[in-house]
Amino acid sequence: MKQIAQNYKSGELTVLDVPAPVCRPGGVLVRSLYSLISTGTEMMKVTEASMSMVGMARARPDQVKKVIDQVQQQGFVTTYKKVMNKLDSYTPLGYSLCGVVTEVGKGAEEFKVGQLVACAGNDQALHAEYNWVPVNLCAKVPDGVAPEHAAFATVAAISMHGVRRAEVQLGETAAVIGLGLIGQLVIRLLVAAGVQAIGIDPVPDRCRLAEKAGAVAAGAPDDLDTVLAELAKITSGRGADHVFLSAGGNSNGPVEAAVKLARDRARIVDIGKMKLDLPWNAYYEKELDVRFSRSYGPGRYDTRYELEGIDYPAGYVRWTEKRNLESFLDLVARNELDVATLIDGVFPFDEAAKVYGDLKDGTLKAIGVLLEYPVPAEDAPPPATKTVLPGAKTPYVRTNEKGRQRIAVGFVGAGSYASSMLLPHLAKLPAADLAHVATTKSLSAVNAQKKFGFSTASTDADSVFEDESLDAIFIVTRHATHAKLVCRALATGKAVFVEKPLALTREEADQIAEAIATTGNDRLMVGFNRRFAPLLGSMRKGFGAAAATASTRYLVNAGPLAKDSWYLNEEAEGSRFTGEGGHFIDTLSWWADSPVEEVYAVRGPEKGDVQATFLFANGASGTIAYLTGGNARFPKETMDATGGGRSARLDNFRSASVWSGRGKSATKARGGQDKGQRSEMEAFVEAVRTGGPMPISADSLLATTRATIAVGESLLSGRPERV
Repeated sequence: MKQIAQNYKSGELTVLDVPAPVCRPGGVLVRSLYSLISTGTEMMKVTEASMSMVGMARARPDQVKKVIDQVQQQGFVTTYKKVMNKLDSYTPLGYSLCGVVTEVGKGAEEFKVGQLVACAGNDQALHAEYNWVPVNLCAKVPDGVAPEHAAFATVAAISMHGVRRAEVQLGETAAVIGLGLIGQLVIRLLVAAGVQAIGIDPVPDRCRLAEKAGAVAAGAPDDLDTVLAELAKITSGRGADHVFLSAGGNSNGPVEAAVKLARDRARIVDIGKMKLDLPWNAYYEKELDVRFSRSYGPGRYDTRYELEGIDYPAGYVRWTEKRNLESFLDLVARNELDVATLIDGVFPFDEAAKVYGDLKDGTLKAIGVLLEYPVPAEDAPPPATKTVLPGAKTPYVRTNEKGRQRIAVGFVGAGSYASSMLLPHLAKLPAADLAHVATTKSLSAVNAQKKFGFSTASTDADSVFEDESLDAIFIVTRHATHAKLVCRALATGKAVFVEKPLALTREEADQIAEAIATTGNDRLMVGFNRRFAPLLGSMRKGFGAAAATASTRYLVNAGPLAKDSWYLNEEAEGSRFTGEGGHFIDTLSWWADSPVEEVYAVRGPEKGDVQATFLFANGASGTIAYLTGGNARFPKETMDATGGGRSARLDNFRSASVWSGRGKSATKARGGQDKGQRSEMEAFVEAVRTGGPMPISADSLLATTRATIAVGESLLSGRPERV
């Protein structure tokens, strides 16, 4: 299928051939008929992508702060690689469309094949021929509503939520500053609600369009006195009960104009993205109530609502994202809301890149722009979920011979970590052929294919497991999927690499152990990369045999999670420590050359803090302090070891020191922080190529996994737990 994508680093905007998404549980597969270009939000992204790096930094100071913090904690080289990997990737555009349901996933039976639906979401309702859309971001289109009008549903939901945030009442008066697409829809919604509306915009045609839609008056901001005079007439001099800020840009003009338009104790609702430097005295004197409107409504940015389909009871949350979509469609169906006059052009989907270019340079001056998708023939085959690079090399056929020159590798998942920390190293290994990659998102698969040379890109994990040409399968997906996918991969007889954690529960760990016993395939590796770090290896060598009886301490400055992090969904993905703690337990176990025998853990002052003590089978001991409340610029990882008259310290994989007798040896990392991923990839590929033993035994992997799970059990029981 085809999809619009943009490279944020180069600014390139193009229509790509990508694999179609598969229909997953909890949603429907939708064939697009019309998608709406957001001439505000999307064009801002397109404009930013054409800026220099300095310009991008000025446009996104919030992201610059994050990068500076990462440089302080992880070093320049590591941070640079991560940032460039993110920038130099194709990203999707679009978030509002109307289409036809072609397949219904389990749990989405409220929809039917052939049904017309409106779809929302900047990861779901994309400018693409096909999209998988979860149930709470999808709404049935009533009979009589044209699909090109239903395509406005998401943007209309944004406007509707803004109006709801103001809590408008019949007979009130409102001013709308900024009459782009959002502002025009706000005007129409206010009129439909019985509110007298006044508009302000520097473009005369937009003012006239608002007046035709029912605005009492509309004028330019540089003629504000005229607008204020009209407002005084209809409010008896009181001013507007509500002011909606739906403009964009870096000017503080809208905020300053709002206070002049507002009555005493009026509500100011910010829907757009603009400078908000509030004139304190003016806002204080009128005691203005400033409110923000967050996207489409309640449910936005809540993964349980949006992706898992868990609705909010109407008795507690009357208007959610989905109910706002449905409300808009109902208003259109009853002819109480007109969007036909907002459509300035309908263009073929294949011309999308040119349309964006014309909007950007001003050749096309428009408010509402739709892309129309071709209708496939009745006998057309379903969209392909795999794409093969032109001229791709013939897949390497597996044999049972040892010592072969190359191995074929498949990936299930290719997110940020895989793309920045694993694949760059694998792509440089002559012995590894990157043959097949599968991700749930079409662009993720294509990004991996274009960056690293995978012969085949897919959106169906089954295609990787069924690929007989592969020698090894990498599983780099969400934590909750690891155990099931590992068991399935082991059953293929191939070598398996899975990112941590191997499992989230003892039952899952037991299932993997059973799969190994049943299949006879113990060719398993977990991404415990720290033990492969060159600095840590040299430190252990310098420490000598005393490591086996040493006492170790690992301090992890984990920091707080972002509010949209999927780690927060502990019910589905396990605790944060269960997901990451295996790294540090494996490191201590490797240092002591012994499995963990007993664990005792206590909570810290912040949510997610864990402080755990480990006793190893050989008598060594260690502690891990996994803390989330530290400074973002403090080093993330520090390890100390003491025993046999020796001491050692690892400082965030930048330097390592060993004190022995009267001497001290110190080593510094060259070329930036190295946590061992390169050496880990080399060791795994070599083991698969030669048929030699895995870099870490399956017994050790399972022991570390069970020790990680035991930490959570100890936190619950309040006592030591045997592993």
